Amino acid sequence: MERLGLDLMSAFGMPPVEYVQLAADLGCSHVTTGFEPVPWNPCGFRRWSLREDLALRRDTLAVMADRGVSVSVVSGFSLRAGVDVRDLGGDMDLAAELGARQLGTVGMDRDIPRALDQLAALTEMAVQRGMAVVLDYAPHQAINSLEGACAALRHTGSPHALLSLDAMHVFRSGGTAAEVAALDPALIGYAQICDAPWVASDADYGHEAMMERRVPGDGELPLADFVAALPGEVLIGVEVPIVSEVEAGRSVREILQRAVAASRRLVETA
Repeated sequence: MERLGLDLMSAFGMPPVEYVQLAADLGCSHVTTGFEPVPWNPCGFRRWSLREDLALRRDTLAVMADRGVSVSVVSGFSLRAGVDVRDLGGDMDLAAELGARQLGTVGMDRDIPRALDQLAALTEMAVQRGMAVVLDYAPHQAINSLEGACAALRHTGSPHALLSLDAMHVFRSGGTAAEVAALDPALIGYAQICDAPWVASDADYGHEAMMERRVPGDGELPLADFVAALPGEVLIGVEVPIVSEVEAGRSVREILQRAVAASRRLVETA
């Protein structure tokens, strides 16, 4: 099975049917998605909602079946102050309807004990619907290290609470490929690949991560070591949003075609 897929941020809110078609055209077997587009829209895509538009859900499922593309992760289940994941059952049902393997979450709530309890509740609800949970971490978030993420997963007591390893976040938070290789393979549920300079190009880490990553090979991260450290069956999302290239006139298709090709070379040589 092709391990590579497209990650939602890379496509800047491209409508779901077109997004799935693009993934298939690039030889990808899976996509991550949300229920609505990301807030920033440099390409001027039309608005859409998988929550509200039943016809769009049907069309998306139909094109996925036709093109052989599945949903690896549905995002939108962040651990945030003032939000109770127990209120998100309807969204979890929609994720299950889309055939998602996993729900994606990040730890944004600075009240860590509360965040951990929320993660446990989210995992329990996901399992009830036949899905797992993957926890991403990043330097600018409340759960901001591999150690912290692993501790959070242990708190759930569930084998269905897993790591999502983003190459940029792993290395920028001080992690190494050796630490990834030393993990229990069963703990890794998903991975994301991109490149970046070692030293941040933007004082706002979140802005850089969401809008100005680099195609593998255009930065300084040890991506070959990262991919080699991952379990062979783990799916890898290509997460390479580059607003500056869109503003320079390049299409999302052109950017992602280059990013997928570079990522595929890394996977094939790992």
